[in-house]
Amino acid sequence: MVSGLHRTVARLVGVGLVASALGAAAAVVPPGTPLAARQEMVRNNGGEPESLDPALTESAAAGSILLDLFEGLTTLDNHARVVPGVAHSWRQTDATTWIFSLRRNTTWSDGEPLTAQDFVYSLQRFVDPKTAAPLGAVYGAYFLNGDAIAQGKLPPTALGVRAIDAVTLELKTAGPVSFMPDLMSQAQLFPVPRATVEKFGINWTKPGNMVCNGAFVLKDWQVNSKIVVEKNARYWDAASVVLTRATYLPVEDGNADLKLYQSGEEDMMLRVSPGTYLALKTQYPKEMHNSLLIAQRFYVLNTTDPLLKDVRVRKALTMVIDRDILAGKVTADGEVPLYGLTVKGSEGVDPVRYDWADWPMDRKVAEAKKLLVAAGVKPGTRLRFAYNNSDFHKKMAIFAASEWKTKLGLDTDIDSMEQKVLMRKAHDGALQIVRKAWIPGYADITGFLQLVQCGAVENDSRICDRAADDLIHQASAQSDPARRKALMTQATRLEMEDYPQIPLLQMSVPRLVKPWIGGYDDANDQDGFRSKDFYVIRH
Repeated sequence: MVSGLHRTVARLVGVGLVASALGAAAAVVPPGTPLAARQEMVRNNGGEPESLDPALTESAAAGSILLDLFEGLTTLDNHARVVPGVAHSWRQTDATTWIFSLRRNTTWSDGEPLTAQDFVYSLQRFVDPKTAAPLGAVYGAYFLNGDAIAQGKLPPTALGVRAIDAVTLELKTAGPVSFMPDLMSQAQLFPVPRATVEKFGINWTKPGNMVCNGAFVLKDWQVNSKIVVEKNARYWDAASVVLTRATYLPVEDGNADLKLYQSGEEDMMLRVSPGTYLALKTQYPKEMHNSLLIAQRFYVLNTTDPLLKDVRVRKALTMVIDRDILAGKVTADGEVPLYGLTVKGSEGVDPVRYDWADWPMDRKVAEAKKLLVAAGVKPGTRLRFAYNNSDFHKKMAIFAASEWKTKLGLDTDIDSMEQKVLMRKAHDGALQIVRKAWIPGYADITGFLQLVQCGAVENDSRICDRAADDLIHQASAQSDPARRKALMTQATRLEMEDYPQIPLLQMSVPRLVKPWIGGYDDANDQDGFRSKDFYVIRH
């Protein structure tokens, strides 16, 4: 994540007003650009979304589509900059109070006015344990009383959110949250229409039922085939939206993705398969794009598993994977070797790496073998590894299994499954080692620490370091940035020493995009692209 303005805005929002001068930043068509008569685009989404109810989602597959259908108080443009969404401006009145001023011309797609009370309802619904939102406790913890509500100790109405009037929303946080505008751009915090939700129940997200407030409306949803969205004439900024239709394909297989692109059946790939980046870059030099994200690839280690409950075993498995070979020869697409919970671009923390990261590999292997002997683990011991259906993840898994076999004498059973099944089993603790990738959506270190905090929904390792958790809570209560940073750094070091996961790579997204698709920006370090930012050039 290298957008300088994004970083500047994220720092400015903690001390005063961000006015609507930044604009909502829809599609910006350069003067003189000839536009195609047909403004339609086909994108590969990489998988079937688990839901289109913002509160019930956690995957990138769902998030991409939700960026079209809904809009939060704030949003990220195609450069990954925080810009006004439903709110045209905001200000921080004290360390824990934010005031968002909503636009007066926003409506739902059925024409009903969208008001501050809609955000009150949506946020209370999101943190309500009865909703069972996967990230309800994660994002809810930033709000006043959010933790207590998630634990069932207080009713959802106790959440720190209040409609001062129809166009003014007050948010109270549990502690200083300098990146609140960044946070409010997250899909899970988007508003949902109360009347529609209560009328249709779980079926409110089906075509014909769904009411939304984004630049597009849901036209068609054929499970495991396609999702089609069309321009929303009632969107407040519809005049700036160029595309009239966007189609999302749930293609997981990288080879199938490439064939669809080459045949002209899609305009934008999810990502190219490992090992193909350089060749495809040579073949399509003007169509290859690659962005380094504030995101990481890692393997979750289930610390409740009989074998992995010993931290020495977890450390040994972590030490012997050669990230340089993984990044340079296996994925070979610009991703960066990673040796910790922090990535380039992380904010609110000092860079932290394992002290053995720069050891020569023979020294790492020798130390890892000692750890396994001390833990009583013998050669031939079997590991169980799971990943979601993808050639990319399969190649990484085969490489990791080879590292554990050749260097430690451990055998690995590899299993693949659908993304939704993998997520559910990982959350249930039914997997021993599982592949995962995480794009927190904002740069603050708390976005990564939620992967390892005690009881956190995304903590599939089930690690719980009370000392580290206490430091995180102390840091979250700090208004002094330097003190907060020192505490977060200390907490990060403690979490890493528990070895709950194997950090592998800082993610990049190499993909092919047709040359007639305008609005794509390689500086986008969140990989969130709204269809409202795209346009089709005459070709």
